Amino acid sequence: MDQQPSVGAVIEQIAPRLRRARQKKGVSLADLARATGISTSTLSRLESAQRKPSLELLLPITGALGIPLDEVVVAPRILDPRVPQQPTKKDGRVLIPLSRQQGEPRAYKMTIPAHDDQPHLRTHAGHEWLYVLRGQLRVRLGDQDFVAGAGEAAEFDCRIPHWFGAAGRGDVEVLSLFGKQGERIHLRTPRR
Repeated sequence: MDQQPSVGAVIEQIAPRLRRARQKKGVSLADLARATGISTSTLSRLESAQRKPSLELLLPITGALGIPLDEVVVAPRILDPRVPQQPTKKDGRVLIPLSRQQGEPRAYKMTIPAHDDQPHLRTHAGHEWLYVLRGQLRVRLGDQDFVAGAGEAAEFDCRIPHWFGAAGRGDVEVLSLFGKQGERIHLRTPRR
């Protein structure tokens, strides 16, 4: 994923861009000062990042150099924090990704249909954390068999034979965090 430049990073790049643009045009600071009405010392401080750039300074400079403003000021791209949600269906379950990164842990919202109620225990590397949003979730974990309702959570090592599915008459919605490396997911809540 591209690293998006911050506003501060964009401002830091203005000084060297100004100097390069002026030198590329073969214009001296004194010539630029005469063309813009901005003092040579102010222009020098702008190019050495000792003075913050402003539109009042940049517009006459870029105009005198005959370059577009965006040659020295590249607008920061603001990262949209929303995660594109492209649901996938697997074995009747609908998975909606909630995390953008490819690393771990991965977050999903999962809808499990009511008819998905027959346990098929399996094992694999990783660690899973489940939070029930709606409905009743049946969890088989080794010899344990329990039901979690809305607002309840379960956390387990996926190397233990496990399965989870619907326990009631309706569909179940859960949030799932899964990490292949088996690291435990710790939640910290403020003390009351």
